Amino acid sequence: MTVTDVLVVVFGAATLAAAVRVVTTGHLVRAGLWLVVALGGLAACFLVLTAELVAWVQVLIYVGAVVVLLLFAVMLTRAPIGAVPDLDRNRWPGAVVGGLFGVGLAVLLADAFGWRAIDMTRVDVGTPKSLGSEIFASWVLPFELLSVLLLAALIGAIVASSKGAKS
Repeated sequence: MTVTDVLVVVFGAATLAAAVRVVTTGHLVRAGLWLVVALGGLAACFLVLTAELVAWVQVLIYVGAVVVLLLFAVMLTRAPIGAVPDLDRNRWPGAVVGGLFGVGLAVLLADAFGWRAIDMTRVDVGTPKSLGSEIFASWVLPFELLSVLLLAALIGAIVASSKGAKS
């Protein structure tokens, strides 16, 4: 086991623990802060795996923008921040479904990639050039669909905020 393997396991365990805290805490602001820890741990995993560009995009976009937007939205809407007795439900069905999906995803990834070693001695691994050529060569359609989805979310946010301002 190399140092890279140990670091990925440590950062992965920290990310998993923070992700569990995101979905188990009853306090919405604390869930947002745990989300920052989980996304930061994922960025650290990317750094260890020599995908620096992806790591910094993770930090800038998700930690720097999405979580801040989430926290501002919660604070500006005056939504209840703590646990609300009317909204609490039995958590077991959600835990069972989430666990089944997690096991299914692990089986799918193990079947797709196996436990084979990846050649990390290539010079272009994780560079912006290799990432760009991969995205725009074989992932063009999902990339464009994601941009349409983000545009639709932006238009929906504008419409929802304009209707809220009129009343």
